[in-house]
Amino acid sequence: MPDGDCQRGHRDPKWPIAFLGLDRISNQPLEVCMPTQHINPEGVSQPSGYTHVVASDARRIVFVSGQVAIDSQGQLVGEGVLEKQTEQVFENLKTCLAAGGATLADVVKLTTKVVSFKPEDRVTITMLRQRYLPADKPPTSTLVGVQALARPDLMVEIEAIALLA
Repeated sequence: MPDGDCQRGHRDPKWPIAFLGLDRISNQPLEVCMPTQHINPEGVSQPSGYTHVVASDARRIVFVSGQVAIDSQGQLVGEGVLEKQTEQVFENLKTCLAAGGATLADVVKLTTKVVSFKPEDRVTITMLRQRYLPADKPPTSTLVGVQALARPDLMVEIEAIALLA
């Protein structure tokens, strides 16, 4: 039986994988790793940079509120520059996910909101996603153009859901 988390190679006793009972000989717990599956089914277009379906038997779910380009000192980063703001957003996501015991590799759903979205904004967002997210198992994703965010100087907000086995 695998010993530890399917994706990170360690086992946190607070978050068991799947307890199947005790081994009759060793009296040790039997656990099985139930990995998160990234699925791109036939019958829909094959995506580039995201996954259509993520299914999991995760034992811990980490929800991260929409992050914006405000640093730890409460200052806006990258005023008027989508690339700089998006970079700060991903750094904030990393910090928030870590607080919940997760990493960007554990993210299975991202929702990105961009103020006054233009097609060329997608190039910037995609470039930063490629820098921060795993290419082999990208999360499900939604990109939405919005009229405004909570403050007029904010250009992008990203929320995340991560699953831990």
